[in-house]
Amino acid sequence: MADENKWSGAAPVFRVGSVSAALDYYVEKLGFRHNWGNSGFASVSRDRCTIFLCEGDQGHFGTWVWIGVNDAAALEAELRAKGAKIRHPATNYPWAFEMQVEDLDGNVLRLGSDQLADQPYGEWLDMEGRTWPPIMEL
Repeated sequence: MADENKWSGAAPVFRVGSVSAALDYYVEKLGFRHNWGNSGFASVSRDRCTIFLCEGDQGHFGTWVWIGVNDAAALEAELRAKGAKIRHPATNYPWAFEMQVEDLDGNVLRLGSDQLADQPYGEWLDMEGRTWPPIMEL
């Protein structure tokens, strides 16, 4: 039997209006490292998370991605101190303790750590900016 084809990690491609402006935001506000690229297409990473930034092509503004982190509360404090746009604060849900961060082009990073077992669940903020009542279970 032939070797099974293995998949590697996925790297989302975010459509951005300006790669230069997006690089500045991801590096200065979100703590990512600039891997390569400048004009039209670039790569940024933070730890094991990689995101591609594409100027005016490949997808739509407002794409969402979920990224697991060790401590969403500590990360929220770090990002607020740097001036990142926190779309929704870290909130407890049945799946994670999660926050939403928005970039300059409306792309949303859902950053979540382990759920807080001793805390109630909070409201959800959808893509239109509407809040939904707490989800009690999945």
